[in-house]
Amino acid sequence: MISPSIQRRTAFHTPGGLTEKSGWRDPGRHRSPQRDRLHEIDALRITAAVAVMTYHYVFSGYAGGASPLSFPVAGELARFGYLGVDLFFMISGFVVLLSAWERRPRVFVVSRIVRLYPAFWVAVTITIIVSITLSLGRYPVTFVQYLANLTMFNALPNIPNIDVVYWTLWAEIRFYALIFVLTWIGVTRSRVTGMLWGWLALTFLLQSGVLPASVHSVADLVVQSQFSHYFIAGMALCVVYRSGLSWNLGVIIVACLGNAVYRGVEFAGKVGNHTEIMAGVVVAVIIAIFLVMTLIALRVTRNLGRPWFAVAGALTYPLYLIHAHVGFVIFTRLGNRVPPHLLLISTMVVMCLVAYAIHALIERPLAPVFKQALNLIFNLGPRLPR
Repeated sequence: MISPSIQRRTAFHTPGGLTEKSGWRDPGRHRSPQRDRLHEIDALRITAAVAVMTYHYVFSGYAGGASPLSFPVAGELARFGYLGVDLFFMISGFVVLLSAWERRPRVFVVSRIVRLYPAFWVAVTITIIVSITLSLGRYPVTFVQYLANLTMFNALPNIPNIDVVYWTLWAEIRFYALIFVLTWIGVTRSRVTGMLWGWLALTFLLQSGVLPASVHSVADLVVQSQFSHYFIAGMALCVVYRSGLSWNLGVIIVACLGNAVYRGVEFAGKVGNHTEIMAGVVVAVIIAIFLVMTLIALRVTRNLGRPWFAVAGALTYPLYLIHAHVGFVIFTRLGNRVPPHLLLISTMVVMCLVAYAIHALIERPLAPVFKQALNLIFNLGPRLPR
């Protein structure tokens, strides 16, 4: 398990957030209206979630003392599963901008709240119940901590996350704030490109270490220099998907790849406090992430998508939220009674079933009701641009 100080989704999006217009035109021009779902990204999302779950269950749980189950052979591969978060962030940059392009600020805000909070509230509640009743004091939780976590803004007053994986949500929310600004001023290719160059420049400025520590910490709340290259590259690839590749966007993507490799090797050294993580494998995985996302943006992979990928993709968010501490508690309780591999596979299956239940019983039925209520609140409250 990666310690919160060095951790990094997930991004998770509305069904419409994975759609976009098709049909090629000259670079810089808008495409003709025809909606398609990017099933390839659905497949990538569930792959990333399973990779992170495998990393926690097979490698970091035991290495960090959270799980009694040891898988020495499988752990050699599973230790790289944390890079699923890198993929999450790039997907987020791509699909959130894609879904926001033709949305006004209020519509964007409502869509993000509806998508993120209902499943999160359920996952937090399940996690806290399991932690209090079954964890034998391993995961103590206070009521104030619970309420703070429900907001997703608990990082501001420095209140700990209830589950180790929740830290990525704070990164996502800060990214959403930048996209909200774009929707406010109007999303265009030139404005997005200008923002990406500015964000990339600030990333390198913060990495240079020339700013005072106090200024650096405040600025990095917005810049997120540790992982900004993934958001930036994902947004650049979104523009490529919409209107074609240009040298300008190509330079941004290549610069992000270089920085991702640089920061990825550095981060691997911190993750490797459990054991050595080979830098060459980390570099190869990061390059593969960029390559696959670029092929999707260039529409090379369109024939590989399958409609059923959407079902698996829908499980990504609740699976990511619910698996970590609940799984560790199951391992701790049953590790001496059930063969390790059987317990591992059974727990993964149970987590997938719980994720499906959250999606089917909470997310789908609650989304339209919650959306209607939020629209009513916004209509009665301070006026946001429509």
